[in-house]
Amino acid sequence: MNLLDHISNLPGFHNLPSFSTLFAEINTDMGNSEIWFVLVLACLMLTFHGLAVLMIAGAFHWIDRKLENKRVYGANFLSYFIAILLIIASHLIEIVAWSYICVALQVFPTNPQTFYFAGEMYTTVGYGDYSLSERWRILPIIISFSGIFAVSMSGAALYSMMGALIGRSSQNPKSGSGF
Repeated sequence: MNLLDHISNLPGFHNLPSFSTLFAEINTDMGNSEIWFVLVLACLMLTFHGLAVLMIAGAFHWIDRKLENKRVYGANFLSYFIAILLIIASHLIEIVAWSYICVALQVFPTNPQTFYFAGEMYTTVGYGDYSLSERWRILPIIISFSGIFAVSMSGAALYSMMGALIGRSSQNPKSGSGF
């Protein structure tokens, strides 16, 4: 018996809805047209985050080349550290932005609770015990996805920057690390 036979023998396999039916049921269950606005905001935030990370990485690589050409060794690690701080700041700004969105939508009664919720969902920690109304059940998924993708973009940029530092320091022992 192959994998497809096992899958087709699952108890609910023959009752699976089509994608359009599933989407319509979820949309009806949410009963919330504001969620589409939130999805658009999430896409915009990811776009701005991507642009910010590209600008930070581009500035780092530009500064790194300038420092390398002037033979200023060790300062490129300072620029890398500043790039890390800027990327961390961009994530904190996004958590605050999610907090403001949730406050505007009146998801929670208090502002601190809203901030903790946004931070936990964005970082996918999920530590708190939050009771959301049915209309906002999908909100943690949206915030978590935006956080996961934003952190992935940041990680890729930081990896690229670190690669520039490590790659050069292995080519010329005097450049790069200053160690």
